[in-house]
Amino acid sequence: MRRLQVEPLSREAFVPFGEVIAATDAAAHFPINGGNTERYHDLAKLDAGPDGRLIVSIFRGQPRALPFTVGRLERHPLGSQAFMPLAAEPYLVVVAPPGASPSASALRAFLAGPGQGVNYHPGVWHHPLLALGRAADFLVIDRAGAGNNCDEISLAEDVLIELAAPA
Repeated sequence: MRRLQVEPLSREAFVPFGEVIAATDAAAHFPINGGNTERYHDLAKLDAGPDGRLIVSIFRGQPRALPFTVGRLERHPLGSQAFMPLAAEPYLVVVAPPGASPSASALRAFLAGPGQGVNYHPGVWHHPLLALGRAADFLVIDRAGAGNNCDEISLAEDVLIELAAPA
């Protein structure tokens, strides 16, 4: 079984798959409301695709025990899908580039820290929500509309995810 190395989630590393949504100095930001609020502006390129509309949902993910075996992935070919955690808890993000069914070697795993969300570009393969430790709610912005917007595949080879204990 292939083992997948987990790396910290960063804007630069996640570019091939979408955007990291986070209120950091790297994001465009400016004061509003008489200086009482800082607006972190235009953090993700949300895409409803042709004949689609953006919808807002809350997903409640049950925690996954580690080590965890990845055997299936999904993608949304007609629009983007953004996840923003509603609690300050880490979670896992497993992705592969858009295109044909990916091999296990194409997968990447990221540990999203508190306050980091992700927006998957249309067609990016990803594992469904991977909460850690306890049930977690996520604000999700994705597409509703005509057409099938969810493809699912089984990987030819299972992939094991483990998190190294802190040193």
